[in-house]
Amino acid sequence: MTDAPIILSFDPETLRERIDVDAANERLAEAERFRSLTALNEQVTLLRLLGRYDEAFDKAQAAARQSRFTGSREDSLEARIRRAQVEHYRGKLETALGELTNCVDEAVAHEWGALAGFALYNRGKVHVELERLDDALHDFERALKFREADSNAGDQVDATKFAIRAVRAKIEGHSAPDEQAEPFSAIDC
Repeated sequence: MTDAPIILSFDPETLRERIDVDAANERLAEAERFRSLTALNEQVTLLRLLGRYDEAFDKAQAAARQSRFTGSREDSLEARIRRAQVEHYRGKLETALGELTNCVDEAVAHEWGALAGFALYNRGKVHVELERLDDALHDFERALKFREADSNAGDQVDATKFAIRAVRAKIEGHSAPDEQAEPFSAIDC
C-alpha cells in the first residue's frame, strides 16, 4: 500500500485538486482488488482525480446501488455526494448542484455533520465554477463549521480554509492565494 500523498495542492482558481498521478494510479490498482462499498467509493474518487470521468461515473452508480442494498442511509448519502462530484467534473454543473443541494438538506436534517461538511464543500466548488462566488463563500463557511467540529477532518479543514481564502480573494479582486504548502494525506476533501 502506498503512503505517498495523492492530493498535492489545489488550483487556487478552480479549487480542483492537483495530484501525484503515479501515486493515484498505484492506489487505484490496489483498491480495484476489492469490492466493498468503501473500496468502490475510493475507486470513484481516484478515477475522478485521474480525469477518467466516465469510469468514475460508472463506479459511482455502482456504489450508489450497493449502498442502497447493503449500507446505511449515511452510506447512501455519501455515495450520492461522490456521484455528484463526478457530475461536477464532467461539466454537468446544474445536475451536480441539484444533487448536492439535496444531499446538504438531508445531511443537515439528520445532523450528519461530516456529510454536511462534505456536501457543502463540494457544492461550494460547483458555485465557484458557476461564478456564484457569494454562494460559494457561504457554503465553504458553513462547511468549515461542520468540519471543525469533526476531530478527524484535519485535511478537510485545511482544504476548506484554502477555498475560503481563494474565494474571498476573488470577491475582493485580489489574486488567488498561494497553493496549499503541504500535501494532503486524505484523498477526498
